[in-house]
Amino acid sequence: MQAARNIAIIALLALVVAAVPGGGNLANGILAVISIGFLVAIGATGYFLYRDNRLGYMALPEQSRWLLVGGLGAIVLMIAGADELLDSAAGFLVWIGVLGLSGFAVFRVVTEARKL
Repeated sequence: MQAARNIAIIALLALVVAAVPGGGNLANGILAVISIGFLVAIGATGYFLYRDNRLGYMALPEQSRWLLVGGLGAIVLMIAGADELLDSAAGFLVWIGVLGLSGFAVFRVVTEARKL
């Protein structure tokens, strides 16, 4: 019964997009709201992770804290700029390189923190 209800909701949304004039704009608006909600959820998760691990973060050496924050910031920037960077081959290589280096930096800080 619940599956039928979910299918009906999806069918109704598809009807709005296909049949109603300006339905594409409505679909874009709904997608924007869902995207913003997803980004808020990611931000809230990051905040709660920081709040739960604040003592461990502050116990890190200053260089490790800079490396962790810089790596996470670079990952966020690469996600934000993915549309523009992935349009060209050079941008794709930069995107992959920065994500790889940032991921390695975060991994290094986490492994060093576990040794302490």
